[in-house]
Parts: sequence; structure tokens; C-alpha cells
Amino acid sequence: MKKLINKPEDVVKEELEGMALAYPDIVKVHFDPDFVYRADAPVKGKVAIVSGGGSGHEPMHGGLVGVGMLDAACPGQVFTSPTPDQMLEATKMVDGGAGVLHIVKNYTGDVMNFEMAADMARGEGIQVASILIDDDAAVKDSLYTAGRRGVGTTVLAEKICGGAAEKGYDLQKLADLCRKVNINGRSMGMALTSCTVPMAGKPTFDLPEDEMEIGIGIHGEPGRKRMKLKTADEITEMMALAIIEDPAYTRTVREWDEGKGEWVDVDLADPPFKAGDKVLAFVNSMGGTPAIELPIVYRKLHEICEKKGLKIVRNLMGPIITSLEMQGCSITLLKMDDELIEMWDAPVKTIGMRWGM
Repeated sequence: MKKLINKPEDVVKEELEGMALAYPDIVKVHFDPDFVYRADAPVKGKVAIVSGGGSGHEPMHGGLVGVGMLDAACPGQVFTSPTPDQMLEATKMVDGGAGVLHIVKNYTGDVMNFEMAADMARGEGIQVASILIDDDAAVKDSLYTAGRRGVGTTVLAEKICGGAAEKGYDLQKLADLCRKVNINGRSMGMALTSCTVPMAGKPTFDLPEDEMEIGIGIHGEPGRKRMKLKTADEITEMMALAIIEDPAYTRTVREWDEGKGEWVDVDLADPPFKAGDKVLAFVNSMGGTPAIELPIVYRKLHEICEKKGLKIVRNLMGPIITSLEMQGCSITLLKMDDELIEMWDAPVKTIGMRWGM
């Protein structure tokens, strides 16, 4: 294992210390429990947005804290869910009196711990809405989830909802917007290599030089299929068509019902993509992918969308949701409307994404 670290057990702590020193105008860091929050928090009268998850996916989530995006992010240890006390203290820190939206990726630990934190925050008088992101079209269930995994659409929801929160959306309207983003997004990823978790000291899985895995998760979870290595165009086509042709499906998620004062099961029906749709196309590096390769994937994705009658109106490309040094990529398509385009274009200033400011 060759990494620019000191001790494996100090990686997350020292990362957070470095972030605080490098970007004091954007974020502050709280330790014990650990969380990152925007430098001007709490913003009075604005709905705050909190997310989080295991470290190793940077810049998601801590690098996406700032004006126009997240108000706070809770980093767990590498590939390990943060704890309820992290989420609770982050929620309390950024609450400006208008409530807090939790954006939660569908991983069992994240879901359970965010639910506990939301319940504790409500017990302290804070309004909290929780929206689950489960956009991975690769597999229905995985090692870490019941149902689809939450991946690329998470970042898009954080940006769009962040823009809406700055424009004054109330908590219910913001939660509805986040839900709309989730049901209109689909993702799929692939890996050319494994990654090495510092505390493990060895690759998470074995992937021979001439093989690849399609549909892999951001922690290295198995995907749809392991196969011989293909060209960039062939890989892109496999993932893009799986996303575009993913059928409509209905799944049940748990959401807090403010009127009933309890968690309830909600059935959500996701519409398929169809000719004439406007989409945002997100091509993401898994961390170790050379920058020269992503535009090659985007080029083929653009061609496929045109053939399918989908008009790309916005795009994002780069290492946004990484898996340490894994080589590979993921593709996310999000069906857009005027509201989503407006909020996507809204100014943002974070470590990992910034425009309009």
C-alpha cells in the first residue's frame, strides 16, 4: 500500500484539519463529533441541508459544503457510516430556525443513523425532513442496502436543493424538490481496478488486468457482471442504455410524516426516460481515472442521448464521487425541467464545485 498518509487511523482527522486550514472562508470543522459546516452557519431563516456518509468519496460530502449547497456534512471513517451524534450535532449547528433537510444515500448504516438523528433533533424542537436517494440502476439489492443504492443523483440533489434553499424554499417545498430529483435520476458505475482502504492495507477486491466490473457500487460492492475489458465506447453504451432503458418501477421508502408525527412507508413511482426529455449528464471519475479519459466517455454518452431523443441541457464531469484511487467511472442522467435547471444554475461556492460567484 502506497498512500500519502501518516497513520491509517488518523486519515480522516488529518484530512479535516487540512480542509479547515485551506478553506477557512468556505468551511469550518467541528471535532468530537466530527462534521464540516459552512463558515457562515447558521443562516437565519434559511432551511439548512445536511448530508454525509463514509469518507473516501471526496469531494462528496465535505467538499460540497458551502453557499448554494450543503450547510453541513458528517464524515464517517473510510467507507463507514457516520454516527447519529455526528448528524445530530451538525443538524443543531446549522439550524437557522426554518428546519433542516437530511439528504440520505440508501445505505443501511446511513439510513438507520440519520433516522435516529432526525428523531433526536425533533425531540429538541428542530423540524427535520429526510429524503432518501436510491438511484442506482445496476442492482436492486446489494451488500449494503435493501433496495437500490444511492449514488450520483445524491450530488445533483445537493446542488439543486442548495440553490432552492438559498432562494427561500420552505422545508416542505424543499423536501418535495429533493424527492423529485431522486425519482428523475438514474446512475450506473463501473470499475477497472479496486481501491485500498487505509485500515485494510490491501485491495478491497481482486480484478485481473484484462477484466472489468459493470454496475459496481462506490464502496467496491459487486455489480451486475464481471467481464473482459471493452473499449470506452462499448463500456459507455452498456451503462448508458441500462440507465435510459431502465423501466419504470415503484419502491417503498420511509419518510417522516409531520402531520402524523411518525415515520411512514411511501410508495414512489419512477418514470422512465423518453424521447424529448431534457437531461443533465454527469460523468464521474471513481478517483483514479485520468482526466483525459472522462471526455471520451462523455463524447459517446452525448451521441447515445441524441440517438435516443434526449437533449443534454446541462452537464457535470470530473472526480466528484470517488472511491479512493479506484479507476473507473459512473454515469448519471437526471430528467430536467425549468425549476431544476434554474436551481442547478444558481450560484454555488464549495471546495469541490463553484460557479456564479
